[in-house]
Amino acid sequence: VQLQASGGGLVQAGASLRLSCAASERTFSSYTVAWFRQAPGKEREFVAAIKSSGSSTFYADSVKGRFTISRDNAENTLYLQMNSLKPEDTAVYYCAAGRPISSAIRSRAMYYYWGQGTLVTVSS
Repeated sequence: VQLQASGGGLVQAGASLRLSCAASERTFSSYTVAWFRQAPGKEREFVAAIKSSGSSTFYADSVKGRFTISRDNAENTLYLQMNSLKPEDTAVYYCAAGRPISSAIRSRAMYYYWGQGTLVTVSS
């Protein structure tokens, strides 16, 4: 599965952005998909994940209540709606697909398809 992330940009603190991740194959619907991010000089970290049916979602504590992950399996697309953005949200955002068990859904090692990343910069 090839993944293509888009929607990043430069915004001010408090603004909103919506990221998209388009998948190349209809098998997209069978995968758990997630967003990770990597800030300069830091390790890549989990942001949010959604199971194949869309019935279960998972969030990092740092984004809970501000970010919403969703998917459209008919369009083979993953979304991340980001509200109330903070400067500490600045990072390259990556989408990923895999079949992790729930207890490991936050582990990047569980995902074997990755998009190229889209840069989000939040100014104060």
